[in-house]
Amino acid sequence: MRLSRRALLAGAASSLATGAFADAPLTSMRPRARVPVQDAITKMVANAGLSGSIGVVVADIATGAYLEEIAPDVAHPPASVTKAFTALYAVETLGAGHQFETRIFAEGEVKDGILDGNLILAGGGDPNLVTDHLAELAQRLKATGLREVRGDFLVWDNALRNVAEIDAAQLDYLGYNPTITGLNLNFNRVHFEWKREGQNFVTTMDARSENYRPAVTTARMRVVERDSPVFSYSDAGDVDQWTVARSALNNEGSRWLPVRHPALYAGEVFATFARSHGIVLKAPKEVMQMPAGRLLATFQSEPLTEMMRGMLRFSTNITAEAAGLAATALRTGQQRGLHTSAFGMARWANERCGGIAPHFVDHSGLGDLSRVSPAQMVTMLTAPDVMPTLQPIMRTMPLVGDDEKVIATRQAIVSAKTGTLNFVSSLAGYVRTEQGRDLAFAIFASDLDARAAGKLEGSEAPPGARSWNRRARDLQREIIAHLALRAG
Repeated sequence: MRLSRRALLAGAASSLATGAFADAPLTSMRPRARVPVQDAITKMVANAGLSGSIGVVVADIATGAYLEEIAPDVAHPPASVTKAFTALYAVETLGAGHQFETRIFAEGEVKDGILDGNLILAGGGDPNLVTDHLAELAQRLKATGLREVRGDFLVWDNALRNVAEIDAAQLDYLGYNPTITGLNLNFNRVHFEWKREGQNFVTTMDARSENYRPAVTTARMRVVERDSPVFSYSDAGDVDQWTVARSALNNEGSRWLPVRHPALYAGEVFATFARSHGIVLKAPKEVMQMPAGRLLATFQSEPLTEMMRGMLRFSTNITAEAAGLAATALRTGQQRGLHTSAFGMARWANERCGGIAPHFVDHSGLGDLSRVSPAQMVTMLTAPDVMPTLQPIMRTMPLVGDDEKVIATRQAIVSAKTGTLNFVSSLAGYVRTEQGRDLAFAIFASDLDARAAGKLEGSEAPPGARSWNRRARDLQREIIAHLALRAG
């Protein structure tokens, strides 16, 4: 992502959620050493042409003094800026080197390469597990000498509390609103592809990743004659049954759809790779109890710090939710539901950062009932030992000029997280100015009346949302460029 004088790219649009902590105070408890307001930023906000509310806070890291505050205590939906809180929460709770494990157990005796019992695929909550990783796990299973399984093939996904979807108000087919369990694959999305052949369409559903694209039967698609809706979903027991309107399909294309039976999806893909090694498994069956037996093979995720770096860069919702749920489970000693876990993260942030009391309904920012004010955000960013954790894993956004070329500066650096919902745009992070001064900032904008009206449209991009969000990003770009190049 680049910050330019013409545009600031931000994350994908999303929609409504419900949650807890509704009566949280909206004012920051942080003492403020005020210095004169930067007239340039005030004029930028006044000239932005944005409906709704805009809040800006800029603080000097070294002194805590505010360089700018415009409506600092008005709370907004933080959108994916929530993930900055989640990254800190997860790293400080689970540890920077924490790794999620996906394991294979043998339940029964293994003799001469034959398992006289059940084989179990057990998830450990890894939100970034992909098909290539299951291929590697199957190879590791083969390396143990296993050749035959006479019992059942079981899958276990209760390492985390199962969440049907992050936001129940979203459209069924949005891939960024997946189911979350302890066994997740490909961000719990399946790849739907179509191609016209004569008067008909050939469709495929697969679990593709970088090197493989195994077909799956746990998600199925039918092309039907209708104008709307584009997609419909029904739960056919152990199968995600989709239909798509023929009128909405062009000659060929593809998109990712959410998976609602992740354990069976992952089990089917693993069985495909096991079969390629001569290990034929029965159709996967889900089990509720944590598996016991002999550990045969394991796959570990990348360390948590690297996972959080990727989450902040690509804004993956499932990564945030799994990391947040895992952190809460460790802190409390038991699994919690999504809203309860988000409430716990808010209480942790209040204690960790000096009485800021944010309001979260999830860990990803997908829900628009979360609330954080610019002052609360900056208080978190400037709390003790936060910057050394967050700044290195936030995405660096180089400044570029109107000609789209990078501006040559001595040391100006912007490290930040964006957040975007329809009629909501947030940006927060750190700026090292060209003069070497370190600043923390939060720039939040939202028009909640327009957002509420837009949700009634029932579309991914209601009228006016794209132009509003573009103007909000332009304002953020202007402010950050001003801070980086001119704030001494």
